[in-house]
This record gives sequence, C-alpha cells and structure tokens, in this order.
Amino acid sequence: MTRLTILAIALLAIAADAVAQQQSTNSGVRRREAAPEQRAAATVSDRAASHYTASGVSDADMQWMRVIYRHLDLNKDANAALYFPEEPVDGQENLFRIILRLLCDGQVSAYEYLDGREIFTDKYKVKMGDVFERFHIPASPAKGSSEKRPLYTVDENDVPTNEVLSYYIVERWIYDTRANRMRSQVEAICPVLHRMGDYGGDAVRYPMFWIKFADLRPYLAHQQIFTSDDNNLPTCTYDDFFNLNMYDGEIYKTRNLKNRSLMQLYPDPEDLKRAQDSIQAELDNFERKLWVPDREELLAAKSKADEKAESPAKAADLSDVLATPAEETAAEEVKAAEERKPRTVRGEKKSATKRPKVKKASSSSSSGSAVRSVRKRR
Repeated sequence: MTRLTILAIALLAIAADAVAQQQSTNSGVRRREAAPEQRAAATVSDRAASHYTASGVSDADMQWMRVIYRHLDLNKDANAALYFPEEPVDGQENLFRIILRLLCDGQVSAYEYLDGREIFTDKYKVKMGDVFERFHIPASPAKGSSEKRPLYTVDENDVPTNEVLSYYIVERWIYDTRANRMRSQVEAICPVLHRMGDYGGDAVRYPMFWIKFADLRPYLAHQQIFTSDDNNLPTCTYDDFFNLNMYDGEIYKTRNLKNRSLMQLYPDPEDLKRAQDSIQAELDNFERKLWVPDREELLAAKSKADEKAESPAKAADLSDVLATPAEETAAEEVKAAEERKPRTVRGEKKSATKRPKVKKASSSSSSGSAVRSVRKRR
C-alpha cells in the first residue's frame, strides 16, 4: 500500500466523521450554542450503555412483588430538581429537555400511554411525528432523516418546558430472596402536560408517552444536578435521584385485577389518604416484618414498656401499655379503690375514740397518818 493510498483513506475517514457530526448537530433540539459537555453527553457508547443495563432479579429469586404508580408534582420542593433550570444554564438542563432531545435524535423509543397496561414492544411504539402533531409542538425533519430512522428538530423556544409540570412513574417493589433485601426500581416514566382549557378553569393533564427508564439511564447518569438550596454544587445525577428515591411521589394507583385507581376505589378524600398511607407503610415495613426480633430488641421493648408503666402519670401510661379494654377497665377500678381508701396524716391522732383510763384512788389518806399493819393484828 503506497503512501498516496494511505493518505486518501485518511482523508475519506475525516470527511465521513465531519458528515456524521454535521448530521448529529442538525438533529434534536436546536440551540444557539451547545456547550462541550452537552455535545459529549449526547452520544453514549455501547460499553457505557451496557454498564447501566443491569440484569433484573430472576423469577426464581423473587417471592413478592408489587407495582406502584406515583405522581411526581414538580411544584414540590423535593421534585424541583426535575424542572429547574427552565432554560439550559452552564451545561445543566431539566429532565424534559433531555428526553425530548433523545427522542428527536432517535436514541430512545417512546411507547403509547396505556393506563395500567404498559407494553414496551415494537407494536406499541409511537411515532414522534404523531406526538408533535397531537400536542401541537412545532418540529421539522432534520438532515439525515429517513423513513426508517426519522430525525426531528425542535427550536429551543418551542419546547413546552413550562407545561410539563408533573411526571408519572411506575415502580416495582421486589423482595430478593438471594440478597435478602427489598428493592425498588423505576420501570418507566411519563411526562405529563398541564394545559388550560378553552374556557379557563383548572389545568387538564395530558400524559404524553411512556419511556423505559433503563433506556434513559446511560444519558441521565451524565447530567449533574443539585437538589438543595443550602448546597449549590451538583452532588448527584438524575440517575442517582431516581435510584435513591429522592423524589416525593403520591401513590395514585397500584396494579390490581380491576385496573382501578385509588381515587375510584376510595372516592372520599380521607379514605384515599388513609389508603395511601397504609400502602406506603406496608412497603416500608415489609422487610422488617420478615425477621424475628433478637434478644436485644425484645429487652429494649420491655424496658420501654416498664418505663411507661412506672411514670408518674400512671393512668395515661397504662392506657398506652394495656392491650385490651378489659385490662383498662380493671386499672381504672383499682385506681378508684385507692382513692376511696382513707389515708392517715402523719402527726394526726386516729379517729377511733378510746375510753379514758380512770386512776384508782389511793388507800392512803391525805393527812399522812401511819397505817397499821395487818400482820401484827392479834
């Protein structure tokens, strides 16, 4: 191979790389000037993607599982990291901008929103052109777009970031017998648009599509965020935010045979709140209830009960310690009997009267004359 051939091959490789870069920059969300770290995070190698695609727990290791649906309100402080900043600042952008850019570039797939039936197969994949048309998002075909692999461009000002005010997520709570621990993982995420009706009133929620969280993980792991106003350094990523359950989500549904939401099962707001708290308490205490308490825990519980019983306010403490109403009634009767029992005050004479002692009169006369002895009587 001559030097001329080697030089020609090198020039062809450089030209192909330049064309690929031009196509990648023309697709996705059009920006005025992309930061270097944003361009680097736009593509993820197969090796990096395989690092975040962890194999799930096998069916043989699962003895219990529950599917939970949550609503993440971005107005809550705990979820504000998913919304801010509204505009890209210093290489940081919110979650919806990342999702929309990946969808425009064809790097992840979106699936049809089916309430209670999340099916992630090719049959239920949605076309982004239909999504843009349905939700009135201006988009145009990008350079390099084809029928098999369509690419789109959305102007930065046309991204409806201020309307995506909540997310739906699907959680799987699994008890892994091999690891002897409870695991919770996010399975899918759905952006929700909040738009006012034609006649005003409350905003209406429009779920857009489902995205598998496993497809997003390699890209979310490159976006640093900060979650506290007290620390302005980005201390974690979006991937850490979801895997560590740092969000505050309201349970609105659990998978059931009738495919009904909690609001349908519990129309009363108070009953709905009690049901949500009961489900969350069951998830939090499930792992703890599987194990028998050891000797130290039993002794600690016993000493705590003894401290309650020996406190000055015995009546209030006994009502907390006793388990049955019969025992509580018995304790009240004992207390009433003690109050009726007479008490003796120190230094006070007893109330029972005694007959006073009468002193016998002395046989000797008061004059002091001599007494004659009986023995010497004759």
